[in-house]
Amino acid sequence: MRKISRTFLTGLAAILPAMVTLALLWWLGSTAEQVLGGLLQAVLPDLLYVPGMGIAAGIGLVFVVGVLLRAYVVRWLFNWLEGLMQRIPVVKTIHGTVRDVTNLVSGDIHQQFGQAVLVTLPGLEARVIGFVTREDFEGLPDALGGAETLAVYMPMSYQIGGYTLMLPRDRVEPLELSLEDAMRYALTAGVSARKDEPGV
Repeated sequence: MRKISRTFLTGLAAILPAMVTLALLWWLGSTAEQVLGGLLQAVLPDLLYVPGMGIAAGIGLVFVVGVLLRAYVVRWLFNWLEGLMQRIPVVKTIHGTVRDVTNLVSGDIHQQFGQAVLVTLPGLEARVIGFVTREDFEGLPDALGGAETLAVYMPMSYQIGGYTLMLPRDRVEPLELSLEDAMRYALTAGVSARKDEPGV
């Protein structure tokens, strides 16, 4: 029975990520077709509407949003809405997880974090992965830090939370991993550190 269970779980681990990905893509496509396609059907005559126009409109809408976010006013409004979502207890957890994984996939992680580092916890033989978010504290209160201080964000596994610590530079050790791999390692609780490993 153990061999049968192990074989079944091996097959499940191989199939499940692909099935979840396909199911997500199917859901996104069908939702875009149902919502945007329904709007197009209400506007266009029946002879001009072609099945699949809702999906094409969804792709175009995403592209337009990407272009609009380059404008300062739209970017400010988007950041304000994100800040509002981060204040809602359950929504902030879901939103934060989706945002971080999306940034990991899209490569925007470089705009948010500096170098991946290892932080040695005082009094413990333990180290934690962190990401440098600030090295310059000029213009900020002196209590936050100075020339020998780094702001390091340490995410919890599966992005259920995290802490930003002001640390002396001698407590921080550069980590020879790319930001993507280090974030993948942190988010998956050490299960995966590279794209060719199972995990995110």
